[in-house]
Amino acid sequence: LRRSPGEVCFPGGKSEATDKDDIDTALREAKEEVGLQPEKVEVICRLMPGIDKMNNLVTPVVGFIEDTFQVTPNPDEVSEVFVVPLEYFVKPLNYKTFSYKTSSGYLTRMHCFIYYDQEHKRSFKIWGLTAHFAVFLALVIF
Repeated sequence: LRRSPGEVCFPGGKSEATDKDDIDTALREAKEEVGLQPEKVEVICRLMPGIDKMNNLVTPVVGFIEDTFQVTPNPDEVSEVFVVPLEYFVKPLNYKTFSYKTSSGYLTRMHCFIYYDQEHKRSFKIWGLTAHFAVFLALVIF
């Protein structure tokens, strides 16, 4: 909430000295942000890293969790949690792209999804690196 208020993202953050690797960082951050216990995650892989808008290298870690997991958002870091079926990123109902200039001046296109969540009765805008990683994972899975 402090760094990117109102933006949609996966749990994550910077590594700490106590983290052994990217997987350790991802599991620690998921526990801190949404209450996901590391032992409840079956880590499958790491995806190809991407660079965020602050020029940080971001390495997504993918894992399976039980569908019975009950999220406990940390109010200091997370304002809302919602679930999007992975299939949505290959069969979206509301999709567009927009131009984006990187910090190095390179002009590129960026995914942007508007997802209407029935449970919250509102729409969420999923774009940028979050959308990129979701699309990539959906293409690999499907």
